[in-house]
Amino acid sequence: MTPPPEQRNSDPDDKEFMTTLAKGLAVLGAFGRQRPTMTLSEAAQVADLSRATARRVLRTLSQLGYVEQDGRTFSLSPKILDLGFAYLSTQSWIDRAQPLMRELSERLGESCSAAILQANDIVYVARVPARRIMSAALSVGSRLPALHTALGRIMFGYLDEAEIWRRLMSQRIEAYTPQTITDLQALFDRIRADRAQRFSIVDEELERGLRALAVPVLDRSGQAVGAINLSTHSTRTTRNEMREHFLPELNRIAEQISLMTV
Repeated sequence: MTPPPEQRNSDPDDKEFMTTLAKGLAVLGAFGRQRPTMTLSEAAQVADLSRATARRVLRTLSQLGYVEQDGRTFSLSPKILDLGFAYLSTQSWIDRAQPLMRELSERLGESCSAAILQANDIVYVARVPARRIMSAALSVGSRLPALHTALGRIMFGYLDEAEIWRRLMSQRIEAYTPQTITDLQALFDRIRADRAQRFSIVDEELERGLRALAVPVLDRSGQAVGAINLSTHSTRTTRNEMREHFLPELNRIAEQISLMTV
């Protein structure tokens, strides 16, 4: 069984690395949309832990209030939101971006979202939906594969080349539609090209009909702390129209949001 990323990336020679804490986080990270509840055996299997270790972890998390037990099954408790909100409260640009994103979404009639990069996923941190354009509803906290989203690709471009390759080679590339780019070199080249032009357009690679344009949110040192996008249906807006009409508007509010970063 493949161990969780937190354990795979840990340095066994790092004397300050807390293995017990890593195991607790691995169990917390095992819960999600696909696994809202788990038994002890399931938690042990998904987090790559022994049953005895998983039992101690779940017991500790339960006593701390982060996990609830109902018979043989465990689930996250609402207290887990404290951890997520604690992060959001440290990112002042997210809260301040909301009115700008709302104004842009209402004026253009398209959905506007903000996301951060976490490993090989994007995590939505703000969203103003105009209409349902994806088969799965998205909300704050939703995750999507970064490599096949405009939000993810533009943030990937701000990593150094060695890190881009490391992440590309660390996961299985899945074809979601016939347009999905699955060749690693082609993905790398697209990421670098998007970085050079400072925007990314992903056209029906994640879902048929979904076309998205994203630009980075930069901190004062020029590093990408997040990204914002506009999503549309391919029958409504062409790629050229997105570049000509959406890109200047998106860049305008991205620059305002970037000024808000700490």
